[in-house]
Amino acid sequence: MLDGNPLILYDCREAPPNIDLKNPDAVRAGLIEAYGDSWWAPISQLVNVIVYGTNAAHDYRFYLNNIAESADTWMVRAEWDACYRDDDPIMPGDQISIGFDGSLWGDATGLVGCRLRDGRLFTLGVWERPDKAGPDWEVDVLAVEAAVQRAFQTYTVEWMYADPPYWQEAIGRWSLAYGDDHVFEFWTSKVVRMMNATERFRTAVTSGDLSHSGDRLTRHVLNAVAREVPQGIIIRKDSPKSKRKIDLAVCGILAFEARADAIADGRLNRRRSRVAGF
Repeated sequence: MLDGNPLILYDCREAPPNIDLKNPDAVRAGLIEAYGDSWWAPISQLVNVIVYGTNAAHDYRFYLNNIAESADTWMVRAEWDACYRDDDPIMPGDQISIGFDGSLWGDATGLVGCRLRDGRLFTLGVWERPDKAGPDWEVDVLAVEAAVQRAFQTYTVEWMYADPPYWQEAIGRWSLAYGDDHVFEFWTSKVVRMMNATERFRTAVTSGDLSHSGDRLTRHVLNAVAREVPQGIIIRKDSPKSKRKIDLAVCGILAFEARADAIADGRLNRRRSRVAGF
């Protein structure tokens, strides 16, 4: 006691900061440091949980006692920033895949491309409700249509995944215009399929198997929070009415998944010309 006030002894052990979460030896050493003489801690089990996990912020904070971003953060900024590239720009004629996520009023509508040969992501278009927009504001559907047409005219689009709600008629027309072997529906509401695509995207970031050009895509990716469901991890906004949009992150996931399916279909080294229009 000091002047009638109890003294509190606070002991906090931390692992070294920014250890490689995919390196089992580094993770094990960090856990041993963080848990100290807590002999009951299942170190080997925790190593597997972290190395094969997909939520680095959670692992840094709860297992390694590091100061980290919010535990429900989906993407660690340092890992995402490490995938930024400003060399080897996307060029007309490049083989790409496309991810599309559409809305009409509240959420944003976005279009993201992904180059087949190296997984480079780039934004083709985004339409967000302006801060001072009136109650009658709607996404400019004609501008979206023009952006899709421009993408198919500029690049060699091998595969497009589009989330259908509100846009089924448009997606049907795109399928007729550009080929039903190039434009496909991808219902993000189908949890297992979306969870698998989200996990592949997140793993590609941590392993450096994709890159991006920054811009608005970064803001949307870093806005996303992880939501745990029985099947795994999916992403969502931080609240249903949040103005922190994540639609380009969804587009990026769909574009990267479309790239994988295009490559699996043998389209990476196959070029063919076609004429298409509305």
